[in-house]
Amino acid sequence: MRIEAVDLFCGVGGLTAGLIKSGINVKAGYDIAEECLFAYEFNNKASFINKDVAQVTADEILSWYSADSIKLLAGCAPCQPFSTYNQGKDTTKDKKWPLLYHFSRLIKDVNPELITMENVPEVIRHKVYDDFINHLEEQGYVITAQEIACVDYGVPQTRRRHVLLASKIGKISLIQATHSEPVTVRDVISKLEPLSAGQGSLNDLLHTSSNLSPINLQRIKCSKPGGTWRDWPIELRAECHKKDSGKSYPSVYGRMEWDKPAPTMTTLCYGFGNGRFGHPQQDRAISLREAALFQTFPENYQFVEPQKKISFKGVGRMIGNAVPVRLGEIIGLSFIQALDNFG
Repeated sequence: MRIEAVDLFCGVGGLTAGLIKSGINVKAGYDIAEECLFAYEFNNKASFINKDVAQVTADEILSWYSADSIKLLAGCAPCQPFSTYNQGKDTTKDKKWPLLYHFSRLIKDVNPELITMENVPEVIRHKVYDDFINHLEEQGYVITAQEIACVDYGVPQTRRRHVLLASKIGKISLIQATHSEPVTVRDVISKLEPLSAGQGSLNDLLHTSSNLSPINLQRIKCSKPGGTWRDWPIELRAECHKKDSGKSYPSVYGRMEWDKPAPTMTTLCYGFGNGRFGHPQQDRAISLREAALFQTFPENYQFVEPQKKISFKGVGRMIGNAVPVRLGEIIGLSFIQALDNFG
């Protein structure tokens, strides 16, 4: 029983790469971010269509599937409207907000046998999610959905996600946790070439660390793995941290710990001041390659064309927005094992 997939909101290809690794044939990915085209196609050998999902038709999606395949439609819509950061804000005018409705439209018109959707856990608090579930049930899908700790499946970071699987073939659940012990920072990056702040490797251009200002270099030298800016001398503390309103943000300007998972990778994961993104030992923020490894991209995954200048902001956005490859693999294995059991 051959599964073929189309990946909506595919980005740089984290979910696609994971599905391919599990044995699923991903035919195409759709995304509005044109800068993801090279990485998606080069690494995954699948077609990238630079198009707003709102403009995509069912006939277009159906054209990718073989006549005898089991159709999987994946739609991991951007999570920003649903994230904790935006709780309490009016996000209804965010252009990303209706994307789940467009996903629902395509599901109804394409009628795939299998569906997956991954997002932040907070997505379930919103009416758009309730509507999405109702639409699936009305169309006869059997749904399983749960919040997971990605570390339980071998992703070396504390990321938690909401994962939905839906099927018209029978009930399909995410496979049981694969890791009783977490994959740690040490496991992932300890053997990489040492760097100084602002330095890059000649062997891997993505293994490059952002520069640090003189005061931030002093700050990271005073930072302890797992500690906070409260470990610094008073004269190094930022003005905002001296105010009551800033005292509740201890995780910024933090170092990772060797024997624990990394924090959740974000689009700003290359910056020392943006979270606990300091290297456990070296006086710098993690490199872009290290961030990609924490997202379980293969070490040879290419994000920009050869000879093209690497943008920390651009590549950081690609990495932070991606579905961890390992999570994509787990989702794919869940579908494949269930279908094998159905016989």
